[in-house]
Amino acid sequence: MIDANKLRKGTTFTDNDNLYKVIDYSHQKMARGGATIKTKVINLRSGSITEKTFNSGEKVKDIHLDHEDVQYLYSDGNLYYFMNTETYEQPALSKEILADIIPYLVDGLVVKLSTYNGEALDVELPTTIEMEVIDAEPGYAGDTATGANKAVTVSSGLEVQTPLFINIGDVIRIDTRTGNYLTRV
Repeated sequence: MIDANKLRKGTTFTDNDNLYKVIDYSHQKMARGGATIKTKVINLRSGSITEKTFNSGEKVKDIHLDHEDVQYLYSDGNLYYFMNTETYEQPALSKEILADIIPYLVDGLVVKLSTYNGEALDVELPTTIEMEVIDAEPGYAGDTATGANKAVTVSSGLEVQTPLFINIGDVIRIDTRTGNYLTRV
């Protein structure tokens, strides 16, 4: 059990038989009253995001997640399949849980799978990934006082803002935390 004051971004805990991960938190102190901790959490089983408020001194049961490297295989529309390269097990995660990272999933990508008591819950992407540009408008250098950008589409269908010199067939590095272009590879 941990004190609600210790809840921070990324902390996982259980409440009413549901597993939660803290996305955001704020600590608010009232003038004469006690402090409250407001958290925005994601249910690791359903993917739903809710807000939970705790009073200072409340306790929650923290949990320890296991992490292992897995390789993305394929999707059948609703489920996304991964493979543990050591045991060849193939856990699957639902579209709702992976909603934010689906545009970054490409065949063979190695990600970190989080599990709790053998149940697959979430994946963590590498900080950067490399993808091939499959569609780009021609970039015309004009009267630009600052660096101009254009939208390109990469192999997963993700649209990224890049400098004008990026063309179809180029491989670019993308920051998965922000979705921004980093460099041409």
